[in-house]
Amino acid sequence: MITVVGTGTEAPPQECLAGAELVVGGRRHLDAVRLPEAAERIVLGPLAPALDTIAEYLEKERRVVVLASGDPGFFGIVRVLAERFGPAALDVRPQVSSVAAAFARVGLPWDDAVVVSAHGRDLRTAVNVCRARPKVAVLTGPGAGPAELGAALAAGGAEEGCQAGAAPSGPVAQFPAPLQRVLLVASALGTRDERIERVTPSEAAARDWGTAVSVVLCLDESRALGAVRTVAGPPPAPSQWALEEDEFTHRDSMITKFEVRALALARLGPRLGELVWDVGAGSGSVAVECARLGAAVVAVEKAPDGVERIRANAAAHGVDVRVVHGSAPDALSELDDPDTVFVGGGGRELPDIVAVCARRARRSVVVAMAALDRVPAVRAALTGAGFDCDGVLLQSSRLAPLPGDVTRLAATNPVFLLWGARNPVSHEGVAQ
Repeated sequence: MITVVGTGTEAPPQECLAGAELVVGGRRHLDAVRLPEAAERIVLGPLAPALDTIAEYLEKERRVVVLASGDPGFFGIVRVLAERFGPAALDVRPQVSSVAAAFARVGLPWDDAVVVSAHGRDLRTAVNVCRARPKVAVLTGPGAGPAELGAALAAGGAEEGCQAGAAPSGPVAQFPAPLQRVLLVASALGTRDERIERVTPSEAAARDWGTAVSVVLCLDESRALGAVRTVAGPPPAPSQWALEEDEFTHRDSMITKFEVRALALARLGPRLGELVWDVGAGSGSVAVECARLGAAVVAVEKAPDGVERIRANAAAHGVDVRVVHGSAPDALSELDDPDTVFVGGGGRELPDIVAVCARRARRSVVVAMAALDRVPAVRAALTGAGFDCDGVLLQSSRLAPLPGDVTRLAATNPVFLLWGARNPVSHEGVAQ
């Protein structure tokens, strides 16, 4: 058996180490315990050599102890050990995880929190989760600590008083800017040097946090308590999407119809950890639906009254959507690269906007347009950026009542929907 012992919030029981002939762990874990005199000690660096040594000891039926942080089965070494030696070879002795300890220290429940690891992983996933959800715990690592997380959130408008671009005025001000986030940085949990510091993303970006950070909580404090939950983790996916138009505030029926939205959402595939652009957002119906499905969303809209409507619709559906007031493609230049983009509207500049979006998108671009004349140029913009392009003309007729308790078919305006999906190897420099 390999005894896997959690450490951190308190010292592990000494009996867990009794008789150990090989003890493996990080330097701080090894320094925090009293090892048997005859035990070989391996400081974890690259995993492969340590796993090979463990295998040698197991073959000779010699006792091995592995020290790890908190709960070793929670984003910890248990996964690697189980893959190499099988779950039956492990005797896991967990302690309180750093996530549970951090939430306990600040007096908050965490059954509704989303936990994301940036340790040895691309930070952008954690950033997008923090943009999309009001209560997130981020497990940090070298190059992906509070400073880097704070810098990315600040650049993405996580503490802005008004939205990016030309500042709208008038009634827009009644809708508070979303993405108000604070970071609680928990360091050295379970030690005499334990501390939890409350900082804005910009303040976090300006600090050197050292190596003692245990976990970072990213919170919208107005929603930090959350609702009573039955299922832990992020909220379940909505039971409906492609919502009726009357569930959004819009102007003169200028809204992406639900039939079009249904297929657009299927081709966009928005999900937790990804970033979506809704360009020419209008009422923001696509932006809101993507946010309901878990994605971080930026809506770009040039009309001040459109900005107002997008914020109102996001608030009505309880989601975070960052609104950029400006005209594409210029308004896109300072935004983080998206995973997927929806482009609505029309005009002569549409092919140029699509071309810019296609150069930036990591996965796909979906375009809705009413004008037949725009289709060839938009298709060329997508294929020219290396996308596999396809599309349909959507024509639908809805049931409509007539006097006399009869029903007719009422036609909606036809819409062209084009989409491009990127070949993963066709876009050099874009991580998949």
